[in-house]
Amino acid sequence: MFSKILIANRGEVAVRVIRACKEMGISTVAVYSKADESALHVALADQSVCIGEAPASDSYLNGSRIVSAALVTRAQAIHPGYGFLSENAGFAELCAENGVEFIGPPAGVIARMGDKDAARQMMRDAGLPVIPGSGVLPDVRAAVDAAAEFGYPVMIKARSGGGGRGIRAVNAPGEMENAFLTASREASEAFGDGAVYVEKMIYPARHVEVQLLADENHNTVCLFERECSIQRNNQKTLEESPSPAVTPELRTRLCDAAAAAARAAGYCNAGTVEFLLDGDGNYYFMEMNVRLQVEHAVTEQVTGIDIVKWQIRIAAGVPLAFTQESVALNGHSIECRINASSAGKVTFLHVPGGPKVRFDSALWSGCAVTPYYDPLLGKVVVHAGTREEAIRKMCAALCELVIEGVPSDIDDRIETLNDPDFKRGEYFCAI
Repeated sequence: MFSKILIANRGEVAVRVIRACKEMGISTVAVYSKADESALHVALADQSVCIGEAPASDSYLNGSRIVSAALVTRAQAIHPGYGFLSENAGFAELCAENGVEFIGPPAGVIARMGDKDAARQMMRDAGLPVIPGSGVLPDVRAAVDAAAEFGYPVMIKARSGGGGRGIRAVNAPGEMENAFLTASREASEAFGDGAVYVEKMIYPARHVEVQLLADENHNTVCLFERECSIQRNNQKTLEESPSPAVTPELRTRLCDAAAAAARAAGYCNAGTVEFLLDGDGNYYFMEMNVRLQVEHAVTEQVTGIDIVKWQIRIAAGVPLAFTQESVALNGHSIECRINASSAGKVTFLHVPGGPKVRFDSALWSGCAVTPYYDPLLGKVVVHAGTREEAIRKMCAALCELVIEGVPSDIDDRIETLNDPDFKRGEYFCAI
């Protein structure tokens, strides 16, 4: 097992990983930008290293500085969290070249799954149902021709990256040029790759993903599904597990498909296979996320398995201590993401409490919320015996959560929870 791990991230996920390491008896190293000098993850870590100025390109996206920090502090492994360099094959390769373990899948797997066009073809070859779509398109004219073949509406999607960037819906030929150019430009700025393709839009549809763990001995265990259809601007805002739309029989099929995807990719460590589910119960492979998901906590609540600790154990060569047959769903969990709508200083913070209420955050009274990074303030996670109880528990927790000094979207989450369609579990992805 590792004795020291560097966390190549910031905010709530860095705090999450540090806490897991402390519980495992592992020393931690935090890296930080000058804007994060007083951040919570810096205070909690055993050591800390400043790696640059506030812009992410000068700090959290600078792989060479991060690896250098690991070497100087003699950290044996790097946990990338999510975002930043977590899906960067070059960074994983740089870690390997310097004898530092990357806590995630091998660089080659990251590269293969990061090319969504190639990943879709790989999954077709593995027998998974894939949404009809084109290959990478050279120009707008080719996109118009592809859309005509599949029929409108369609989606323009970036070949690389994730997080909802480089995606645009197109309902008619007249919308194609602007959507194509906008998606390509956004993808180029975010991922350094402006390549896009056309995919048939499935609507109404639900966004359902399967969490899995795979060890070096090719043992793969699926930790069941998460429902992620509640989104704004292609960004998830509320997740729950299990999905109210998934029957036991469909759950088995989804888990079998996710395990097949992992085997086809030669996957190792924690990963998530994302599917679109239509109104008739048909499912289609969308992509595979080769990192820890923001919403991993709801899976931990319903399975009792600490995904971050198992990421670390797998990277250290420890085989999975459980099988697919021994993992079971227990109750229902909901997560609400709380985002800031502008930068500011937290003048007062009250965190909700009570049995099975969790608030994953890096906030503290007096901390600054900077404009440089993701606006996520924290995640409220609850667990209850039934979905109805979980909804009531989440409403109570959100009403108790107080964040003053920085405007947030707490009220938007409460509105969603009280929506009649949500309460019935009859909701779909927004176009």
